[in-house]
Order: sequence, then C-alpha cells, then structure tokens
Amino acid sequence: MTVHRTFELIAPSGYPHDTEVLHRALHRLHAQGHRVNGVEAAMRRYQRFAGTDGERAAELNRLADPSRALPDIVLTVRGGYGAIRILHGLDYAGLQRRLTDQPVALVGHSDFTAIQLALLARAGVKTFGGPMLMSDFGAENVSEFTMRHFWSALTKPTMTVTSDVPQAQSADVSGMLWGGNLAVLASLIGTPYMPPVQGGILFLEDTNEQPYRLERMLYQLHLSGILAQQQALVLGDFSGGSSYDYDNGYDLQAMIEQVRSVIGIPVVTGLQFGHTPDMLTLPVGADAHLVAGAHGFKLTLSGYPCLV
Repeated sequence: MTVHRTFELIAPSGYPHDTEVLHRALHRLHAQGHRVNGVEAAMRRYQRFAGTDGERAAELNRLADPSRALPDIVLTVRGGYGAIRILHGLDYAGLQRRLTDQPVALVGHSDFTAIQLALLARAGVKTFGGPMLMSDFGAENVSEFTMRHFWSALTKPTMTVTSDVPQAQSADVSGMLWGGNLAVLASLIGTPYMPPVQGGILFLEDTNEQPYRLERMLYQLHLSGILAQQQALVLGDFSGGSSYDYDNGYDLQAMIEQVRSVIGIPVVTGLQFGHTPDMLTLPVGADAHLVAGAHGFKLTLSGYPCLV
C-alpha cells in the first residue's frame, strides 16, 4: 500500500531554470498522492538565487515554528550556489528544539551540504544526502534505483549499502557517517559550521571538477587535520571532470592513489552517491559500520530519523 506523505519544498540555493522540469516533478508527486507545500520556493528569483538571503533563511526557520505542523519530508528544490550565504541567519536553537528526534527527513545534496553540515555542527540535527526535486523527481526518466533507495532509507530504521567494487585497502571501522559535496565541505573549514567530527566515516562527491582540483581540496582537508581524525574516507561519484592533455596520465585514479599515500586512513571507492542518475540516499550524522576489502564493501547505518 502506498503511503501518502507531506513534502515541504525549500530552495536555499539556486532557482529552477526549466519550468517544464519543475512542473513534471510536481505532477509526479501529486499523481502519487503526496501533498506538496511550499511550491512558492520554486517560483522565486533574485539574481541567481531562489529569493533573497532573508527569504531563503526564513523558509528553513519556519521549520522551527511550533505553531506549524511538521512535514514528513523537507525536499530541496535544487543545488547551485547560495546556501553558505544564509548559514548565519538560521535559527539553530529553534531548529534543534523542533527537529531533534522527530520523524522528519531533510533531503538534498550538492550545495545543500552547507545546510546539512551547519545543522549537524550547530544543532545536532541529522539529515539525508539524497535526491532533489529538479534533478531527480523531475528527470525525464526517473531512476527506479534512486526512488527505491530513497523510500527505503526514509522508512526503515536501519539500512545496509553494499558494493562489489574491489578495494585496494581493507577496513573494519565504526563512526559517525558525515560528508557530502567536497567543494562545499572544504569551503566550511575554519568556520563554526564545520562539524568537529572525531572518529567519523567521511563520504565525499563532486561534479565538473578536474582531478587536480579535487586533489587540492582533499589536501586542504588533510593539511587542516580533518582527515587524520576520521576512521575512513569513502569516495562517491566524481562525474564530469575529465583530464586535460597536459595532465600526462594524471587522472582521477592517479589522484586517488596520491591521496591514499599521504592521508593515513583507508580510502574506499565506488560509493553510488553524487551527481549521478542512480543515487543512494545516505543519512548524515548516522551511526555507521564499514567493512571493506578485496570483495567490495558493506556499510551498515542506524540511528537516524525514520518516517512513521
């Protein structure tokens, strides 16, 4: 039996540039029997953003209002850029009081990483790295894989992710799962919005970044001491960043091997997460156990919000 859910849309970054995709996504959710609130978030435009900084911050802060019913799912409209501009304007105390231990799923990825890490750092609120309205629910052909894992992650108290990608290093570690988009995460280093995770399992993805740019950001995490504090680094999808002729054999794999040689913790590859049509939904702030080796890897997760 299909359970009808209440979605609330938020647009902390860019605005939708294709109204056909937007209407397709909304039609799909309505056709499935879901209620969709906050559609105005997808209609606003201010410069390259989905509204002014104040409007976009207020949209999130409304979740702290005890007079308003909480939705089941808070869904990000799209990524882009702009979330970092509103971090200082969020009501972290109010959001912590309202969202902690509640069956509410805040979902998105890409630029939404800034919101996710700030909520984790300042309020202890756990969220989900997962699909967004435009790129996933509005896709011309919706990924059955993405939707299956989305609903499974949000409605089951535990989840297990497996991969048969052989790993160059073995690992058997436990810790908090956290991470998201590499460029966004690196931009938070040294700010109050970077969660001080000790002994965590860090997952990362990015898109349209050349291997040397990825390496530079990973070195920033390494030289700032963040990677040394983690149990393992798990790499997701890094699409769109092909090498230049000038690279002379230096490619994504060469970059990974270089990083692996200096950071001192296991590097696991092949996580199906990022700017890719077939994407996992991962709880940011969950308890995690990672086992990896020549057979692939297994990631077991628990301790995150679960829809009732």
